[in-house]
Amino acid sequence: MSVEKVREYLKAYGLETKIREFDVSSATVELAAAALGCDGCRIAKSISFSVGGAPILVVTAGDRKIDNQKYKACFGEKAKMLSREETAELIGHAAGGVCPFAVKEGVRIFLDESLKRFGTVFPACGSSNSAIELTIEELERASGYEKWVDVCKEM
Repeated sequence: MSVEKVREYLKAYGLETKIREFDVSSATVELAAAALGCDGCRIAKSISFSVGGAPILVVTAGDRKIDNQKYKACFGEKAKMLSREETAELIGHAAGGVCPFAVKEGVRIFLDESLKRFGTVFPACGSSNSAIELTIEELERASGYEKWVDVCKEM
């Protein structure tokens, strides 16, 4: 999938015009923060995992890492990240552009509590050079998230 698929998806929420595309890569937290001119903590990174053999996304603040004990307590199994190839195939976005929008059917989406400390965050939009600034409420609405989770390490 691409930024165009995400743009089409976000039309249903009136958010498609908020997508920003860059002449530089925004494929990592650091690159996205530089492209946007913001702190890396405000990048909403989407991490792809397999739970019970099915793909999920956990969207976290850019400055946080997964806490394996919290993850296991939440999902009932050890964290198993998808490979780059599996991510593209099962989620529908290539690494560097993974986002909680316009994903393949059946992908469950979870938002991590680490995002709640910000008024707005910046998830990718399906390509390695795109992002969108969303309020937490807009992210909730547009992502189709299942629930809030607490699976990241404390600072």
